[in-house]
Amino acid sequence: MAGLDSSTPHPVSLTLRQASRVLDIAFDNGESFSLPCEYLRVFSPSAEIRGHGGGPHLTIGGKIDVNIVAIEPVGHYAVRLQFDDGHNSGIYSWSELRELGINQSANWQDYLSRLEHAKLRRTA
Repeated sequence: MAGLDSSTPHPVSLTLRQASRVLDIAFDNGESFSLPCEYLRVFSPSAEIRGHGGGPHLTIGGKIDVNIVAIEPVGHYAVRLQFDDGHNSGIYSWSELRELGINQSANWQDYLSRLEHAKLRRTA
């Protein structure tokens, strides 16, 4: 596993619950998170959402009903999530997924504030 930081927690399970639109992830350090598909979509690490310099997230609305339709492994360090709205360019590293889990509440509040400021809605 060259290139992997051995101190970074790695997932021991990744379960998509399509009916409730949630991705459950458990790490080998005991942490576990339930990440809604909408949250993962609007915080995609793709250049489409973050820009090519990893800058601030583009604020997008209308993703409340988005779901994941496929999960593709990317080496031993990440997954590519395919969403039913066609978005599939985000590669979610294990550290990215963990950070999204740890910071879910603060990230979500920031997203809701940005939506309001942009006069966007979560629904289409």
